[in-house]
Amino acid sequence: MRTIPPSELIVNGDGSVYHLRLRPEQLADTIVLVGDPGRVNRVAALFEGRETEVSNREFHTVTGTYKGKRMTVLSTGIGTDNIDIVMTELDALANIDFSTRRPHHTLKRLTLLRLGTSGGLHEDIPIGTQVFSRTSIGLDGLLNFYKGRNEVCNCDMERRFVDSVGWDGLLATPYAIDADRELFERFRNDTMEGITLSAPGFYAPQGRWIRIEPADTSLFRRMASFTYEGRRVTNCEMESSAVAGMAALMGHRAGTICTIIAQRASQQSDTDYEPYIDAMIRLALDKLAAF
Repeated sequence: MRTIPPSELIVNGDGSVYHLRLRPEQLADTIVLVGDPGRVNRVAALFEGRETEVSNREFHTVTGTYKGKRMTVLSTGIGTDNIDIVMTELDALANIDFSTRRPHHTLKRLTLLRLGTSGGLHEDIPIGTQVFSRTSIGLDGLLNFYKGRNEVCNCDMERRFVDSVGWDGLLATPYAIDADRELFERFRNDTMEGITLSAPGFYAPQGRWIRIEPADTSLFRRMASFTYEGRRVTNCEMESSAVAGMAALMGHRAGTICTIIAQRASQQSDTDYEPYIDAMIRLALDKLAAF
């Protein structure tokens, strides 16, 4: 069995993992992920009690209980590169013995649900809609660095997407990954089912043009029009593919729900979206507490 060297898994002097600054006993098995550190307290305000609160960089964590169930809420910051850090260190907290630097004999399965905001890509997906990313198409290439990606990804969808869109070989190879089926079934009656694009940036990768023109000004429109077996691309954000993909490789249960706060087709947005976020948080916590 491999012993993980200190340069690969950095453990702080207080026994916490390097970036998250959490110790194994501070992590619950049910985890809510949010991008914004400020949103952690919005979720944790609904907890009956808090046992742990830790902040380091963009990573703010609270562990407590909701309706009697122990949960952790953690901010990831923006982007799949941050998700790579968060998912790896959460798995290490759950499944690595920090003293021996070896995996536990019995591995723990975490349940992770990302709650985010997103842009809707069709006019019939109004602002305030909650979309569950049944499948995410990662435009970032993160999962391609990991062994086993073909075993967890939908390679047929990837091929059809590349062919349909006319994918430029200079860009990272897209990957298509499903969320955990049990989580999807738990939320399917309360959310819209989605195919979600996970972009490696907010501006040109999502077709936005401020001062630097995208290399291909029609690429985003072509991606938004992609369909697969009667299902269409619904929204675009920046994390869901890495959450689902890393979880699948590690054996965890994960999914993403995003509230639509911008309508890309009609070029409208709503900055007063907090009531929609509150509704999403309550739905998520109630479903997870009963999971």
